[in-house]
Amino acid sequence: MANASKSSSRSRRSPARAARAVFVLAGLVAVAVVAIFLLSDFFERGIREVTLPLRHENIIRQQADEKGVDAALIAAVIYSESRFVDQTSSADARGLMQITPETANDIERLSGGTSFELEDLSDPDINIRYGTFYLAHLLDIYDGDVVAALAAYNAGPGNAEEWGGSRMTLEDITFPETKEYVKGVLEKQREYRHIYDLELGY
Repeated sequence: MANASKSSSRSRRSPARAARAVFVLAGLVAVAVVAIFLLSDFFERGIREVTLPLRHENIIRQQADEKGVDAALIAAVIYSESRFVDQTSSADARGLMQITPETANDIERLSGGTSFELEDLSDPDINIRYGTFYLAHLLDIYDGDVVAALAAYNAGPGNAEEWGGSRMTLEDITFPETKEYVKGVLEKQREYRHIYDLELGY
């Protein structure tokens, strides 16, 4: 009789233990799912930071609104010029948007500024302001044609005029480096608009 009682007690406890085990297992699975989600988001951000970085988005948005230039285009030019790293090229182009002293002086003259110093181009805020001003200026010259404006940004307005100005196509660009530059910026413009839509104010 005692054995039967013990057996009945164990049988009553077995479903409770099984339920607790299922509950614990479900909790572990939930924790694992959350951890995987957080880690995947962390790694995705890390990969994105390397393959398509974005910094100074506040000034990019502000300048895009102020000067009427697409924010993703500004970001794409910065990416193509410097990968968002302040630097000076062998041609003495400086800062995030790789502005030469000659171009900077032209921008200063066109914008009516009087206090520019060459060292200012290492300041991301000033560099993006100057670069966006120049992009807007080129877009205005070429009736909003992005291909022509980018070709002029890379190879100079003189070459852009020889390639047809606002009527040019990618195939009209005879400098392979400039052709690849324009293609690359246009591709990155699409990527920045898609991936960083919130950060860039879309």
